[in-house]
Amino acid sequence: MLTAKQHELIRFIQQRLEESGISPSFEEMKEALDLKSKSGVHRLISALEERGFIRRLPNRARALEVVKLPEDVVPGGKPAPRAANDALTIGRGTKPDLPEAANDIIELPLHGRIAAGAPIEALEGQTSMPVPAALLGPGDHYALEVSGDSMIEAGIFDGDYALVKSTDTARDGEIVVALVNNEEATLKYLRREGGRIRLDPANSSLDPQIYEAHQVQVQGKLAGLLRRYH
Repeated sequence: MLTAKQHELIRFIQQRLEESGISPSFEEMKEALDLKSKSGVHRLISALEERGFIRRLPNRARALEVVKLPEDVVPGGKPAPRAANDALTIGRGTKPDLPEAANDIIELPLHGRIAAGAPIEALEGQTSMPVPAALLGPGDHYALEVSGDSMIEAGIFDGDYALVKSTDTARDGEIVVALVNNEEATLKYLRREGGRIRLDPANSSLDPQIYEAHQVQVQGKLAGLLRRYH
């Protein structure tokens, strides 16, 4: 028999898989269940895994697969008219197949290098790079190679690959790809101050860059990072 929180979590995971094909992040699960820390999510996931309701897909980010559901939950997240404590197992009976976590590889356009320091030219490259689909949410994305050390306190280092969601809007405090004067691009925190735009580094030894609003155009916001170890 599942606890109320375990039951709530598996329903949430199943709902997200049906909606997007991607299992939710631990942060999203923490917020959905109103838990104080991610450690609580880890404990719930481990308990569901031990009971055979879910499994983790190895070497995949954010990859959880629902193996079976409590019988009072069916695809779509609606209660089913069955005994509440039984389990419904994939591949048995006549119930519809459940969606699997998205583990496909997507080829993202790799558009040259972007500065995490003084702005440099953002090059429109002709290459691409493979990225696990589970790292990305909905929308169009592209990749940029990071150059410089101005974002190291945000865990972004020279040589990392920034996975960027294409958008021309962003909220204050988000890490964005900012095109400056229509010719140079940089990766920074976005802040608005009156009619000006402040691009903040994540390096205490560096100063913010301040521009008039018309000088800065948001071209995307950071969705993830890839790092290669040599």
